[in-house]
Amino acid sequence: MSDPLDLETALARHFGLSEFRPGQEEIVRAVSGGEDVLAIMPTGSGKSLCYQLPAVAAPGTALVISPLIALMNDQVRALRENGIAAAALNSANGPGENAAIEADLVAGRLDLLYMAPERLGMLSTTRLLRKAPLRFIAVDEAHCVSQWGHDFRPDYLEIGRLRAALGLPLAAFTATADPATREEIVARLFGGRTPRLFVHGFDRPNLHLAFAVKDRPRRQVLDFVHRHRGESGIVYCASRARTETLAAALAAEGHPAVAYHAGLETEARREVERRFAGEEALIVVATVAFGMGIDRPDIRWVLHADLPKSVEAWYQEIGRAGRDGLPAETLTLYGPDDIRLRRMQIDESTAPDARKALDHARLNALLAIAEATGCRRVPLLRYFGEESAPCGNCDLCAAPPETFDGTEAAQKALSAAVRSGERFGAGHLIDILTGTATERIRRLGHDRLPTFGVGREFDRARWQGIFRQLMAHDLLRPEPSRHGALVLSGKGRAVLRGERRLRLREDTIRRTERTPRAAALVAEEDAPLFAALRALRRKLAQEAGIPAYMIFNDRTLIAMAETRPADLDALARIPGVGAVKLGKYGPAFLEVITGTPAMRPPARRMKLAGTQAATLHDRLLETARALERGPHGTDRPVFCPPALVARIAARPPASRARLEEMLGPRRAERLADAFWEILRGETGD
Repeated sequence: MSDPLDLETALARHFGLSEFRPGQEEIVRAVSGGEDVLAIMPTGSGKSLCYQLPAVAAPGTALVISPLIALMNDQVRALRENGIAAAALNSANGPGENAAIEADLVAGRLDLLYMAPERLGMLSTTRLLRKAPLRFIAVDEAHCVSQWGHDFRPDYLEIGRLRAALGLPLAAFTATADPATREEIVARLFGGRTPRLFVHGFDRPNLHLAFAVKDRPRRQVLDFVHRHRGESGIVYCASRARTETLAAALAAEGHPAVAYHAGLETEARREVERRFAGEEALIVVATVAFGMGIDRPDIRWVLHADLPKSVEAWYQEIGRAGRDGLPAETLTLYGPDDIRLRRMQIDESTAPDARKALDHARLNALLAIAEATGCRRVPLLRYFGEESAPCGNCDLCAAPPETFDGTEAAQKALSAAVRSGERFGAGHLIDILTGTATERIRRLGHDRLPTFGVGREFDRARWQGIFRQLMAHDLLRPEPSRHGALVLSGKGRAVLRGERRLRLREDTIRRTERTPRAAALVAEEDAPLFAALRALRRKLAQEAGIPAYMIFNDRTLIAMAETRPADLDALARIPGVGAVKLGKYGPAFLEVITGTPAMRPPARRMKLAGTQAATLHDRLLETARALERGPHGTDRPVFCPPALVARIAARPPASRARLEEMLGPRRAERLADAFWEILRGETGD
């Protein structure tokens, strides 16, 4: 277990950071102060630090409930790399390993213990935790407790019982939770207690947002991935079979791609997770079963090959890109078949009507973003209760679409649906509108309908785009009891009656290659050094058997390449280079940057690197050596051990008397005047 530290010192020593990200500090201080907390923060905003830092800065152990074994093991490895005592108690461990972890827990040797919610129902778990010096419980992915959320996990219901049994404060974290989900989280986890609520900005300005209508979708996927060759990314699909066919297609074009879905054997899934965590350029083609378990900061893109089911699901999934804050690109492909599938999934579910209505509303919100006529971030952030100006970092800000008054076209389409008995899909309705007298049209007598041929001003492709938008605006819905036939919603009937007007987009399909590329990570002149630093990182990671980003993430390597630190003190001031990693990896990276071997200072000096105490240490040590034989070099030697100098520099005495006490009589007589002068100057006293 770490020694007690103030939060700022712990932040610098263990995480290599000199300041908090926006919104983190107030949450950290609330958790450290023993308050109940519900924090809703976007993916990539640093939620995990909000419970990891309080766990490190004070005695006791934080119990972290995390949904996936891969996620907790990933975080434990990263924490250990930062010199933090962490462990994960789960079924992936052997009996001996779990026994050792339990012994460390009871003995108070752990800062953080990770545990899956499935273990909470065991009586033995509660008995074990009662014996441990726990300070608080942290719940990751807290939306899993809510049946209104997008990823309900029944085992999360045990957390509230455990909190009550142990009488501990609880801090719950999630990236996306609407008001209904928040209310259920509070009710189920906090048992009537009102937590302190933190809702921080949902915007991820580094993510480039783009949607495209499906047009030869496999080619769209291949073109997009080709532009990102050599970068790690995720392709999300709606079905297991589609993950496998797309992964095979990507592999055939020379991309390192693998499929991932819940139907894989356990070992196969773990192998994909292991490879994705460790390989810098692997592409995973996956269902939504993938991603929550990977705490990887340098995923450069996320592509949805099919439309997700809600804004929350979509935003959670694209949020796995660019968690290091660097530019990342997203693209979501969709079409009328996607909309039809999602509507029918909702209607055919066994959920109560209130839940179905909410699910339709969530899908409508996502479709509003997909069919937006202006900046996509404006409706996205409005959905989460925030107002935003146009972002300049989405496809529609780069190339605004043309729109037209689509009221009359919509009325023709809606009338065709009504006059044909609301028993047909878009293809048949388009035949009616375009006056296409197919054998089926003639057999059903639909060539005699008043709407037959009234839409000849548009070709078939244009009508397909209009029907897609009518479905997206929830004017037409597929009806499961009529085998997917399109029926009018209440909003659709209002448009048909002329009570609402409607603007539609000109349906010009934007091919994926036209989407602006996310900005380059480094300037051209820094690219060779950045590549060399990544190569060293890859080598060290392979030797240590850990993912490359656990050595240093891309943001830290970029800062090294841009600032080119000349010594370990300068390297220590790079964000992400904490004391532990500086000692383990600093000299090797400095040698790549400077081109000369780096001198490794003593461990006591290394701990001070990059801080004001380092400068103070060097001045004090130089003075002690200069005065070792007195001011004239002729007196009897008085030696001041470097360890004592380091102790004085790390915790400067507040008074001259305390300094003399630390030095002892003989050293104080020789050094106190000079030391005190330096200390007063350095500390500003």
